Parts: sequence; structure tokens; C-alpha cells
Amino acid sequence: MLATIRHQHPFFPVFNDYFGESLFNDSDWTSTPAVNVAEDKEGFRIEVAAPGLNKEDFRINIEKQVLEISSEKESKKESDSKNETYYRKEFVYASFKRTFSLPEYADTDNITASYKDGVLYVNVPKKDEAKEKPARVISIA
Repeated sequence: MLATIRHQHPFFPVFNDYFGESLFNDSDWTSTPAVNVAEDKEGFRIEVAAPGLNKEDFRINIEKQVLEISSEKESKKESDSKNETYYRKEFVYASFKRTFSLPEYADTDNITASYKDGVLYVNVPKKDEAKEKPARVISIA
């Protein structure tokens, strides 16, 4: 089974132990995108809802059976006119990091990713020895 590693900030375990898990729930405190994780006989599929980003905005790393998906993007509100003076200009910085602990039978050498319609798809295949084998008849000698 694929496990999500939650709360990457070093103080989260301390706060969670004292106040309980709900104080720093991902959906309440951070702007972490929603994630779906599915498994079939061939492998795992991770779907990250991240509209407004480009595939170049993502970084996907794998180290010691831990898959990390992150993004950091600076959005600028810009004007069409080159001859105007700004009295106020706002910059928006958005970033996130999600990490997943992969099982030993994940084939980390063949992970693939694609981005379409605001969703990042990461496919993690299983090693051949972990895939289900079809039923077969064994002959008696």
C-alpha cells in the first residue's frame, strides 16, 4: 500500500502531539492540492489536482522509496500597458510539497508522469514479481 507522509514542517509532530491531529489538518492550514491514489494489478496512479500550473512548474523526485511531488510558482498581475505607473502591484507565490512512501515492490526506475487539464498524473508501476499471476493448471507427473 502507498502511504502519504503528512506534515513536513519540523514542528508539526510537536503541535499534533499536544493539540491533536486536527489543528494542522492539510486542508485547514495549507494550500496543498487534493490527491487521489489508486492501485490496480499493474501499479499505482497518483492524481494531483493542480489547475493553473504548467508541467514545467512541477518537480518530482524519488529517493529511498519516497516519492516527492512539489511545485513553486510566482504569479504576477501584469498590465497590458507599458506606460503606466503602479501604485500597487501584487505578487502571488504558491508552493506545495507532497511526499509518498512507496512499497518495496514499486518499480521506481519506471515512474512516469503527465499533466493534462489541471491534473498531474504520476504512474508508479509494480515490479514484475509483485504483479498478480494468472491462474494456471499444474500437471501431475
